[in-house]
Amino acid sequence: MHNQVLASALRGVTVLDFSRLLPGPYLSMVLGDLGAEVIKVEDTGAGDYLRTMPPLVGDTSARYLALNRNKQSVALDLKSQAGAQACKQLVRKADIVIESFRPGVMARLGLDDGSLRAINPRLIYCAITGYGQTGPYRDRAGHDLNYVALAGVLGNGQAGAQAGVPGAQIGDLVGGALWPLAGILAALYMRTQTGIGQYLDMSMTEGALALLAAELAVADPPPASAADAEANAWLTGGAATYQVYATSDGGALAVAPLEEKFATALVEIMRREQPGFVLADDASTAKQQLATLFASKPRHAWEELFATADVCIEPVLLRDELLGHSQHQARHVAAAHALPGYGEVTYVRTPLAPARADTAAPRQGQHTGVLTSVTTNNV
Repeated sequence: MHNQVLASALRGVTVLDFSRLLPGPYLSMVLGDLGAEVIKVEDTGAGDYLRTMPPLVGDTSARYLALNRNKQSVALDLKSQAGAQACKQLVRKADIVIESFRPGVMARLGLDDGSLRAINPRLIYCAITGYGQTGPYRDRAGHDLNYVALAGVLGNGQAGAQAGVPGAQIGDLVGGALWPLAGILAALYMRTQTGIGQYLDMSMTEGALALLAAELAVADPPPASAADAEANAWLTGGAATYQVYATSDGGALAVAPLEEKFATALVEIMRREQPGFVLADDASTAKQQLATLFASKPRHAWEELFATADVCIEPVLLRDELLGHSQHQARHVAAAHALPGYGEVTYVRTPLAPARADTAAPRQGQHTGVLTSVTTNNV
């Protein structure tokens, strides 16, 4: 199994996850897959809203079941003295706190970084927000689409780019889960040297914007001409040999033979389809040439043609094709698990470790009595 050894890397680490929906739960899922004990701290009302979002497996969201495997859940009224006290007792044994409320919410509850690290100086406190704890947007509402738009990722970082809804939540999962994961692991390592925890202010917008590091490096000085601008944008739509092209059956191909040897191989293959074919030097003309050619056949025909060719061309897979693809099956990227009381749910492993399937996602408050009985009898 891929990276099996990492499945116990965080054994002995306890995570309190106050977050809801997608970013924080995805983050704590990865920490759990790496061996950490994860405790969801939910309110006594709606709890994690993701539970009820369709599609449902039984009475519970399939997304909730997939992202909250191997966690425990306690339901606490954090506005009550008993609930806050029980929470603080849990903090005493915790290593990591994750929360995704708007700035100031945890402070009003007396559960902010300063309050909790006064109880447990070794605590790593990770606050995930849309825009960060400071700045004029700190209290602004938003969702993934807003974050990647403001980060420049949705528009490919260049003027005139055609924006569309991404196929995955980039701001949520990169800015709100993977960057925080890197920060938490770094803070855990630092704690082995200093003995103290850290406070992490993680902005989902900044996490997405950081992906433009290479592209923003070429934005100054400004290009001298439109042709120079197109040349600079070769990874974001400027090059004919780095595009998505439609096929005759409504499918699409990711065509990326950027290097000369790959582009030459592509042209040689295209000459079999259109004798005398020469790819234009002008990017706009070359895009039209390739668009016309690729639109002349269905996707499967092009896949067969390029199956043994070294040209950096792959099909744009649809969701119902994804897990059946030979590469993904060979790498065991996902597995179906029959969850008692729910039904069958697909678990996707991360590149770090296998998707642990020890226990199903918890019911709201399922472990409240067990985890709080040593601290209070009235929660």
